[in-house]
Amino acid sequence: MPIFLDTAKDLASKPPTPFPRLSFSSAQMCGILGLLLHDPSTDAAPEIVEGLSLLQHRGQDACGVITCGHKGRFYQCKANGMVRDIFDANSISRLAGGMGVGHVRYPTAGSFNNAEAQPFYVNSPYGIVFAHNGNLINTESLMRFMDQQAHRHINTASDSELLLNIFAYNLQQTGKFRINEEDIFTALGGMMKQVKGAYACVAMLAGFGIIAFRDPNGIRPVGVATRPSGDGLDYIMASESVVADAGGFTDWQDVKPGEAVIITRNGVSRRQVAPPAAFAPDIFEYVYFARPDSVIDGISVYRSRMAMGDALADKVEAVLKVANIKIDVVIPVPDTSRVAALNLAQKLQLPYREGFIKNRYVGRTFIMPGQQMRKKNVRRKLNAMALEFADKNVLIVDDSIVRGTTSKEIVQMAKDVGAKKVIVASCAPPIRYPNVYGIDMPSRKELVAHDKNEDEIATAIGADLVIFQTLPDLVNSVRQLNLEIGQFDCSVFTGEYVTGGVDERYLAHIEGLRADNLRSKLELDLGVLEGKAGAARGEKKNGEAGFASDASTPINGSDATVGLHNSFNTHS
Repeated sequence: MPIFLDTAKDLASKPPTPFPRLSFSSAQMCGILGLLLHDPSTDAAPEIVEGLSLLQHRGQDACGVITCGHKGRFYQCKANGMVRDIFDANSISRLAGGMGVGHVRYPTAGSFNNAEAQPFYVNSPYGIVFAHNGNLINTESLMRFMDQQAHRHINTASDSELLLNIFAYNLQQTGKFRINEEDIFTALGGMMKQVKGAYACVAMLAGFGIIAFRDPNGIRPVGVATRPSGDGLDYIMASESVVADAGGFTDWQDVKPGEAVIITRNGVSRRQVAPPAAFAPDIFEYVYFARPDSVIDGISVYRSRMAMGDALADKVEAVLKVANIKIDVVIPVPDTSRVAALNLAQKLQLPYREGFIKNRYVGRTFIMPGQQMRKKNVRRKLNAMALEFADKNVLIVDDSIVRGTTSKEIVQMAKDVGAKKVIVASCAPPIRYPNVYGIDMPSRKELVAHDKNEDEIATAIGADLVIFQTLPDLVNSVRQLNLEIGQFDCSVFTGEYVTGGVDERYLAHIEGLRADNLRSKLELDLGVLEGKAGAARGEKKNGEAGFASDASTPINGSDATVGLHNSFNTHS
């Protein structure tokens, strides 16, 4: 269906339209990827899609790729769904060009719409494609700026599109017909002065090159690597090093906090574009999100999880001695906690068994959009083998306990197959506060550890005992592998937010925005399937919560491919 825009003359003759108050969703935990091939005649899309499949653990809700071909033309394919479902031979063949950007996303409030699948695109200035992982915390003031000064239209409720437009506005201030690396560094420096929050981004300028940059605190990860190609080099940018390893790239280098890296076929330029701030990568990357075979900020995720298991073993031994409980077997909750559980079992000289068998075709329950869906999927995802539980005191090791949904179901499964006692040990401390930097931990009341002590948490999940890693032990487990990192973002454990600007009003806003009951009210995916009006447009009912803004810039659920053809489901 064509989209028609009013001319300036038409708008002048119309009365002002009252626009809705704004509720922004964040990019959340996503995977980003950029690729530039030395040979521009070789299409980058097949390798980008392969790379996205390696980042699928970071987002299973939507994915997209935009490539840049002859004369700077962009080609796009993006939709809701897994990488394997969206990209077939036909869709990949339509993505021409030797450089491109890819993105995978997991679902959050307000983000079920196809329109919010990334990468995003703006045609002015110069043609920019953009993929973002993280969350901005000053979207209200940024939207006022967009409306009152920049006069740029924001088409979705995604802060990623907002961040793209802040960058585009700063780049446009050069006023040049042709730009260079210096102009881009200047624009990114201006953008970083305006925005607050967590962001790791990969961008692409039509016919120019690819760009990676990271927020001044380095909360979210992104790195760069190279691969010999003819008489030059191919370049890749990604959230995790595993993508580079699989593609035969070497010399992985993390983008530094506040740094920007610009790559063209003429070379690489790096610049610190933001003043130094406290370097504080998110420790939850090591606890849960990242693949164990990745290295982030010089720290092996695998080695950090081994260290977590060693440290947790000491805590478990001390607690069990006081409780006078003897453990018969250590069983991990697959997959993330396996490494830590094995090290714990070895240190305590206890049998280690795989008591839960995982169905690998069910998504990660922590990142599923609804509480009821999470509960159903736990038992679809895991099956307990009675042979390893019956008549035993079982120590179940998990990477963390968030809502307690998975833990409660797992404890019950263990008891259903005959376990005498079930003790749960968590590699992370109790999670009592929401994450505002791109991990969807919705409201404090939904966190099982909020306002509860360890005995109350054990009761809530049905365990005989719960043992948590201490925060100092967790930090030391990770930091010992790179002593140059002075601190980590541990806000989910402490409630202390490294960027500042997070107060009770903001927390109330994100809790209202992300809460499961609001997700259901948005009625996006299920609403479309059931034929409910307004679902595809993301309309809100009267009285539903929104974050106040004075901006008049409209936000709608229109196709985000305005001005850029989407080849998804296009057949020859």
